[in-house]
Amino acid sequence: MNDHRLAPVSPTGSRGATSDVALDEEAGEVRRFWNRLGLPGLIDVHTHFMPERVLHKVWEYFDAQGPLTGGLEWPISYRQREAERAAVLRKFGVRAFTSMLYPHKPGMARWLNGWAADFAHRNPDCLHTATLYPEPGVETYVREAVEAGARVFKAHIQVGAYDPADELIQRAWGVLAEAQVPVVIHCGSGPAPGNHTGPEPIAQVLARHPKLRLIVAHLGMPEYGDFLGIAERYAEVRLDTTMTFTDFTEEFMPFPRHDLPRLAGLGDRILLGSDFPNIPYPYVHQLHALERLGLGPEWLRAVCHDNAATLFGL
Repeated sequence: MNDHRLAPVSPTGSRGATSDVALDEEAGEVRRFWNRLGLPGLIDVHTHFMPERVLHKVWEYFDAQGPLTGGLEWPISYRQREAERAAVLRKFGVRAFTSMLYPHKPGMARWLNGWAADFAHRNPDCLHTATLYPEPGVETYVREAVEAGARVFKAHIQVGAYDPADELIQRAWGVLAEAQVPVVIHCGSGPAPGNHTGPEPIAQVLARHPKLRLIVAHLGMPEYGDFLGIAERYAEVRLDTTMTFTDFTEEFMPFPRHDLPRLAGLGDRILLGSDFPNIPYPYVHQLHALERLGLGPEWLRAVCHDNAATLFGL
């Protein structure tokens, strides 16, 4: 196996660069990456599109270095308007992406789901995304979203500050398990722990719903090994690569190198995620960070395209 130490990478462009020239240069680099692998493009399961005023509140939180950012300086690299951000992904050759959105209090999820359904209608290359929260009526609106064509859900345990094993949400998990609709779930304790983050609450959920298709965001950062173990125990659990192995993340929550063989062994259940547009570096840096692991082109092809294409029938 190759040397897994991460050498410094100089990503194309500067943080926050939005000029046409900078984007064209980066797009060329991204396209060269997936062309080298013989892929038709990328599939990114962890990108954020949400109502503009909600997204701007998220950006304000990052700008203020709110507690859930771990107090880290976090400049947003792609602060364009909605249509421009979608055009950037297409310029990069992202064939399919998501509109990861999430409530932080009761009464938000159904409204967000209505917005996301309209966004997917306006952007056919977006996988119709929905969300949920432990509250009365959650089973009903989750079922409605599935029947309306939602193909992926987003759950954010850290921001929502709820226990995923809460009895209020159990029937909703059951609906999603039965429908085999994947759920991208931020449940690890990075970049800052929440009251219900970590592997134990998710283990409780899966004990009741073993066929639930969870996609653990950020490889479960920083409890990487624990979440790899959950994926090894449950055949329908997957993990996304969002922000992992980048220079930014390796500074404060590095992936343990002794777990790389386990990551390689789960190569058919690792999916590309980026956190676009809310990343403090160019998009291409995530791809370089995965490439320099040295796990080989077959692993990269599966992670960057084929696994998601199979999961979502693309």
